[in-house]
Amino acid sequence: MSIEIDVEAMCKSTIGKELTPDECRVLATVMGVKYLKDKELLSKEGDPAGTLYILIEGKLDLFSDKEGKETVIYTMNKGECAGTRAFIDRTTRKATLIAHGDATVYTLEPDAFETIIDGNPRVIYKVMRALFRNTHTNLIRMNQEARQLSNYINKTQGRY
Repeated sequence: MSIEIDVEAMCKSTIGKELTPDECRVLATVMGVKYLKDKELLSKEGDPAGTLYILIEGKLDLFSDKEGKETVIYTMNKGECAGTRAFIDRTTRKATLIAHGDATVYTLEPDAFETIIDGNPRVIYKVMRALFRNTHTNLIRMNQEARQLSNYINKTQGRY
């Protein structure tokens, strides 16, 4: 693909923080870039694409369809990634992503990523470890939120 990827910004993202600048350059060879304007759609819930998105500049709102109404469930910040499940499992999107102001997003397709396995297995390992860590962090956050909600609903532990 050979596009201009900001290696320093890539190394600061959740995917690249374990990578060396040289490893980020290797990864950059198989990545794409999308420049979004405010309120521009990046991906739609239910889309079949397995693209991994890494937010480099700006913010992205994640929307989910709740009873026929699109609801913001999270606002991504610089350095965060989205689409890890779709990227790994190659399943449909579970949320809609829309730019919250102008945004720059790096994209990574599963097939393109796999092209660097033979020559750069350590890069693959580090990226997959970062994806696992990201997913695990999200799961911990969701469990904490569920516990807080349960405490509120059941009026336990004095947090209501």
